Amino acid sequence: MSSSHAAHAATPKRTRTRSRARTVVGFVVLGLLVAVVASTAWVGIRGLQAKDALEAAVPLASVIKDQIIDGDADAAGRTAIELVEYAQVASSRTSDPVWHTFELLPFLGTNLQAVRQLAAVVDDVAQNAVTPLAELAGSFDLTDLKPVDGAIALQPLLDAQAPVAKAHEALARATTSVNAIETGQVVEVVRSAVARLQTVTVETAGALDGLNRTVTLLPAMLGATEPRDYILLFQNPAELRSSGGIPGALALLHTDLGKIELTQQATARSFPQYSTPVLPLGDEIRSIYGDITGEYFQNVTMTPDFAQTGALAGEMWRLQFGVETNGVLSIDPVALSYLLDATGPITLATGDELNAGNAVQLLLSDVYAQYEVPQQDAFFAAAAGAVFDAVKSGRADPTKLIAALARAAAENRVLVWNADEAEQAVLSGTSLAGGRPVSDDQTNRFGLYLNDGTGAKMDLYLDVTTAIGQQTCREDLRPQYALEVTLTNTAPTDAATSLPAYVTTGGGFGVPPGSVNTVVSAYGTPDLQNLGLTRDSAVVPYHPATDATYPVSTITIELAPGESTVLRFAWLGPEPFAGNLELRSTPWITLHKTESLDIAC
Repeated sequence: MSSSHAAHAATPKRTRTRSRARTVVGFVVLGLLVAVVASTAWVGIRGLQAKDALEAAVPLASVIKDQIIDGDADAAGRTAIELVEYAQVASSRTSDPVWHTFELLPFLGTNLQAVRQLAAVVDDVAQNAVTPLAELAGSFDLTDLKPVDGAIALQPLLDAQAPVAKAHEALARATTSVNAIETGQVVEVVRSAVARLQTVTVETAGALDGLNRTVTLLPAMLGATEPRDYILLFQNPAELRSSGGIPGALALLHTDLGKIELTQQATARSFPQYSTPVLPLGDEIRSIYGDITGEYFQNVTMTPDFAQTGALAGEMWRLQFGVETNGVLSIDPVALSYLLDATGPITLATGDELNAGNAVQLLLSDVYAQYEVPQQDAFFAAAAGAVFDAVKSGRADPTKLIAALARAAAENRVLVWNADEAEQAVLSGTSLAGGRPVSDDQTNRFGLYLNDGTGAKMDLYLDVTTAIGQQTCREDLRPQYALEVTLTNTAPTDAATSLPAYVTTGGGFGVPPGSVNTVVSAYGTPDLQNLGLTRDSAVVPYHPATDATYPVSTITIELAPGESTVLRFAWLGPEPFAGNLELRSTPWITLHKTESLDIAC
C-alpha cells in the first residue's frame, strides 16, 4: 500500500479518537457544571434553612429570659428545647464539607464563613448556657432565698453553682467567638445579625458574670463552711467621702450556716483618734487624702479604694474591740430607701414611719432638726437595724429585693471587701469592689471623687452634674479629654440661721455657716498626661498627684448658698482612641446622668 493510501486510511481513526476525547471532555465539563450547580444549590438551600433557623432561634433567647423572670420555669424549659433544635439545624446546615469548600470563594466565602460561625455560637449558647439555666429555673425559686427564722437556705445557692458556672463559661466563650467574626466584607444582613448577637452575648454575659460571682461567694459569706463576722458601715452622704459618706453608724454582722445576726452596734465616736495611721497608707494616698484617712474612723472612706477602706476599718475594729473580722460591707440611706420598696414601710421605736419615699429626707435632714447630736447616730443605726430585721424576717418581696440591691450596686451604694484574698478576687472588677475605675480597649473610664471639707452635713444641699468628652486637635492625633463638673449649693439663702448648727457646722473649720466646702479629686486613666483644670473658664491652682498610676487633679471649692461653679479637668491621651467614655463617681445623694461634652479645638 502506498503511503498516501496509508494516510487516508488513518484519518478516520484519528478523527474518531478526537471525537471520543471531545465527548469525554464534554461529559467531564458537564459533570463539573452539574456538580457546581448542584453544590451551589445545596449551599443555597442549606443557607436558607440555616437563615430560617437562626431567625427563629435568636428571639427565643429573650423569650426564655422573660419566662424565667416571670417564674414560668415549665415554659422556659419548653422554649429552651425549641431553641436548641433550631440552633442545631442552623449549625448542621452550615458545617458540611461542601459549605467549607465554598468558603474558599472570594466574597461569597467570607459571608458563608460568618454565617457558619454565627450558627456555631448560637448552638453553643443554646446547649451550654440556655439549657442549664432553664433547667436550674425549673428547680429554683426566688422564694427559696427568703429567710426563715432569720436564716437563708444555702443549698439552693450551692446547687446553682455548677449550672451557672457552665452557662457563664459558655457565654464568655460565645462573646469571644462572636467578636472574632470578620464582618468587613460581608453583606449587610449578615453584618446586622453578627452585631445583634454581639449585643445579646455581651449583655447576657455581663449579667451572668454577676450571678456566677454571687452564687460562688454568697454561701461562703453566709457561713456555709465556718462562722463569719462582717463590719457593716452605714455611709452618710450628707457629709461626703470618696466612696459615699462619713461612716457614722456601724454594726457587726455574724453569719453561720445561713443565719444572720446583728451582734453589736457602734458609732464612729466609739473609736479614738489614732496618733498615726493604723495601717501603712503609702505616699500617694497620704499626698491626696492625708494621714487622717487612717487615723479617724470617720475618714476611712476618704479613698476611692474600698479595699483599703475595708482593711483600715477592720484594723480599727480589732484594735478597739479585739475582734478579727472577715470583711466589711457598706450601704447608704439611698440604698436603704430602695430596700424599703421591697420590705414596705417600717415603724421605728420613736414612732416615725420609715418608707421608700421619706427615708432619705428623714435620715439625712429631719433627724438633725428633731434630735440632739448624741441621738442622731443612734437613730440612724436603729433605722438601719430595723430595715435589716425586716429583710431578715423574710417580709421582703424577693424579686423587689434583688432589684433593689442590683440598683444600689450599680450606683456604687453597696460595697464589699473580703479579708480572704481568694474571695476578694471573685469581687475584683465589679462595682461591689469599689476600686478605682478600670479602662479597657473599648472604654476609657474616669473617676470623680468628693470629700466634704465643711465638717458638717451640708452635702444634702450640694448638687453635682457632669459631662465628659474628647476631641482630636493635634497633628500627631493625640486626643484631648475633658471632664466638666458643675457644683451648686442649693441651700436656702438664710441657711446660716434656718439650718441646725450641726448641719452647717456653725462656722467651724473656718467655713461660713451655710456654705459648702468640698475637696474634688478627678482621676484620668493611667496612661494620660495631666493638663490641669480651669474654674469658670479661668486657669486656677490645683494639687497634681498620682494614685496607683492614675493622674489625679485635686481642688478645694467653697460655695455660698445659691452659688455655682464649673470645673473642667483636662488630660492628653497617648494615641488615637475611638471607644466610649464613662465616669465612675462618688454616689452623692441625687445622681444625674453624665452628659456628652463638646470640646472645641
